Amino acid sequence: MSINMIVPLEVGIACRDLPALRRFYETTMGFSFVSEITVSAEKSAPSGLSADGYTVVRLQTPYGERVKLLAPHTPPPAQVAPAYILDRPNAAYLTFIVADIDAAIAKLLAAGIHFMTGERRVEARPGVYLAFCRDPEGNVLELVEYSDIGAYRPDLKKAGN
Repeated sequence: MSINMIVPLEVGIACRDLPALRRFYETTMGFSFVSEITVSAEKSAPSGLSADGYTVVRLQTPYGERVKLLAPHTPPPAQVAPAYILDRPNAAYLTFIVADIDAAIAKLLAAGIHFMTGERRVEARPGVYLAFCRDPEGNVLELVEYSDIGAYRPDLKKAGN
Protein backbone atom coordinates (compact mmCIF):
# COMPACT_ATOMS: atom_id res chain seq x y z
CA MET A 1 0.00 0.00 0.00
CA SER A 2 1.34 3.44 -0.87
CA ILE A 3 0.88 6.68 1.01
CA ASN A 4 -1.92 8.69 -0.61
CA MET A 5 -0.26 12.06 -1.29
CA ILE A 6 -2.78 14.76 -2.18
CA VAL A 7 -0.57 17.75 -3.11
CA PRO A 8 2.97 18.21 -4.52
CA LEU A 9 5.95 17.54 -2.28
CA GLU A 10 7.13 20.12 0.28
CA VAL A 11 10.73 20.34 1.44
CA GLY A 12 11.82 21.93 4.71
CA ILE A 13 15.14 23.77 5.00
CA ALA A 14 16.47 24.81 8.40
CA CYS A 15 18.10 28.23 8.21
CA ARG A 16 19.87 30.85 10.29
CA ASP A 17 18.98 34.07 8.42
CA LEU A 18 15.37 33.71 7.32
CA PRO A 19 15.00 37.13 5.64
CA ALA A 20 18.14 36.67 3.52
CA LEU A 21 17.28 33.12 2.46
CA ARG A 22 13.69 34.10 1.69
CA ARG A 23 14.97 36.97 -0.47
CA PHE A 24 17.24 34.58 -2.40
CA TYR A 25 14.51 32.05 -3.13
CA GLU A 26 11.97 34.72 -4.09
CA THR A 27 14.22 37.08 -6.05
CA THR A 28 16.83 34.81 -7.60
CA MET A 29 14.98 31.50 -7.84
CA GLY A 30 11.56 32.97 -8.66
CA PHE A 31 9.52 31.37 -5.87
CA SER A 32 6.27 33.00 -4.70
CA PHE A 33 5.50 33.82 -1.09
CA VAL A 34 2.70 31.71 0.43
CA SER A 35 2.73 32.29 4.18
CA GLU A 36 4.73 33.11 7.29
CA ILE A 37 3.91 31.60 10.66
CA THR A 38 5.60 31.92 14.04
CA VAL A 39 5.34 28.88 16.31
CA SER A 40 5.81 29.12 20.07
CA ALA A 41 8.08 26.88 22.15
CA GLU A 42 4.94 25.34 23.64
CA LYS A 43 4.08 23.92 20.21
CA SER A 44 7.53 23.57 18.63
CA ALA A 45 9.20 21.49 21.34
CA PRO A 46 6.66 18.61 21.19
CA SER A 47 6.88 18.65 17.39
CA GLY A 48 10.61 17.90 17.55
CA LEU A 49 11.50 20.96 15.48
CA SER A 50 12.89 23.41 18.05
CA ALA A 51 13.09 23.75 21.82
CA ASP A 52 12.25 27.45 21.86
CA GLY A 53 10.03 28.15 18.88
CA TYR A 54 10.59 28.96 15.23
CA THR A 55 9.31 30.88 12.24
CA VAL A 56 8.40 29.15 9.00
CA VAL A 57 8.02 30.78 5.59
CA ARG A 58 6.40 28.79 2.80
CA LEU A 59 7.41 29.56 -0.77
CA GLN A 60 6.09 27.95 -3.95
CA THR A 61 7.61 27.16 -7.34
CA PRO A 62 5.66 27.81 -10.55
CA TYR A 63 4.89 24.06 -10.66
CA GLY A 64 3.37 23.94 -7.17
CA GLU A 65 6.18 22.42 -5.13
CA ARG A 66 6.79 24.21 -1.88
CA VAL A 67 9.86 24.96 0.17
CA LYS A 68 9.52 25.69 3.87
CA LEU A 69 12.29 27.86 5.31
CA LEU A 70 12.39 27.22 9.05
CA ALA A 71 14.36 29.44 11.41
CA PRO A 72 14.57 28.53 15.10
CA HIS A 73 14.31 31.48 17.47
CA THR A 74 17.82 30.58 18.68
CA PRO A 75 19.85 29.81 15.55
CA PRO A 76 22.39 27.00 15.76
CA PRO A 77 26.06 27.75 15.03
CA ALA A 78 27.13 27.79 11.40
CA GLN A 79 28.83 24.67 10.10
CA VAL A 80 31.63 24.29 7.59
CA ALA A 81 30.42 22.62 4.39
CA PRO A 82 32.43 19.63 3.16
CA ALA A 83 34.24 19.82 -0.17
CA TYR A 84 32.05 17.11 -1.68
CA ILE A 85 28.30 16.73 -1.23
CA LEU A 86 28.43 13.06 -0.31
CA ASP A 87 31.13 13.60 2.32
CA ARG A 88 28.38 14.50 4.80
CA PRO A 89 26.08 11.78 6.14
CA ASN A 90 22.37 12.46 5.58
CA ALA A 91 23.21 14.89 2.79
CA ALA A 92 20.23 16.14 0.83
CA TYR A 93 19.90 18.68 -1.95
CA LEU A 94 17.26 20.25 -4.14
CA THR A 95 17.28 19.52 -7.87
CA PHE A 96 15.83 22.04 -10.30
CA ILE A 97 15.20 20.77 -13.83
CA VAL A 98 15.68 23.80 -16.09
CA ALA A 99 15.19 24.56 -19.77
CA ASP A 100 18.47 26.50 -20.14
CA ILE A 101 21.15 25.58 -17.62
CA ASP A 102 23.63 28.12 -19.00
CA ALA A 103 21.15 30.95 -18.40
CA ALA A 104 20.39 29.63 -14.90
CA ILE A 105 24.09 29.45 -14.06
CA ALA A 106 24.60 33.01 -15.33
CA LYS A 107 21.70 34.30 -13.21
CA LEU A 108 23.02 32.63 -10.07
CA LEU A 109 26.58 33.82 -10.72
CA ALA A 110 25.25 37.38 -11.12
CA ALA A 111 23.57 36.96 -7.71
CA GLY A 112 26.96 36.07 -6.18
CA ILE A 113 26.39 32.33 -5.89
CA HIS A 114 29.48 30.10 -5.98
CA PHE A 115 29.35 26.89 -8.00
CA MET A 116 30.96 23.72 -6.69
CA THR A 117 31.22 22.46 -10.27
CA GLY A 118 32.82 25.63 -11.61
CA GLU A 119 31.14 28.29 -13.69
CA ARG A 120 30.16 25.95 -16.51
CA ARG A 121 27.79 23.04 -16.79
CA VAL A 122 29.10 19.47 -16.49
CA GLU A 123 27.94 16.74 -18.86
CA ALA A 124 26.97 13.88 -16.51
CA ARG A 125 26.10 11.58 -19.41
CA PRO A 126 25.17 12.22 -23.05
CA GLY A 127 22.48 14.89 -23.19
CA VAL A 128 22.32 15.46 -19.43
CA TYR A 129 24.00 18.55 -17.99
CA LEU A 130 24.30 19.56 -14.35
CA ALA A 131 25.77 22.16 -12.05
CA PHE A 132 25.94 22.21 -8.24
CA CYS A 133 25.99 25.34 -6.10
CA ARG A 134 25.12 26.38 -2.57
CA ASP A 135 22.44 28.85 -1.59
CA PRO A 136 23.44 31.74 0.72
CA GLU A 137 23.25 29.43 3.77
CA GLY A 138 25.20 26.58 2.21
CA ASN A 139 22.32 24.32 1.19
CA VAL A 140 23.20 22.41 -1.97
CA LEU A 141 21.22 23.11 -5.13
CA GLU A 142 21.51 21.12 -8.35
CA LEU A 143 20.57 22.47 -11.76
CA VAL A 144 19.90 19.88 -14.46
CA GLU A 145 19.11 20.23 -18.15
CA TYR A 146 17.99 17.25 -20.22
CA SER A 147 18.37 17.44 -23.99
CA ASP A 148 15.31 15.16 -24.19
CA ILE A 149 13.03 15.97 -21.28
CA GLY A 150 10.40 13.60 -22.68
CA ALA A 151 12.76 10.65 -22.27
CA TYR A 152 13.39 11.67 -18.67
CA ARG A 153 9.71 12.28 -17.83
CA PRO A 154 7.49 10.58 -20.43
CA ASP A 155 4.59 10.90 -17.98
CA LEU A 156 4.67 14.67 -18.51
CA LYS A 157 4.47 14.63 -22.31
CA LYS A 158 1.65 16.81 -23.51
CA ALA A 159 -0.70 15.61 -26.19
CA GLY A 160 0.57 16.62 -29.59
CA ASN A 161 4.20 17.22 -28.48
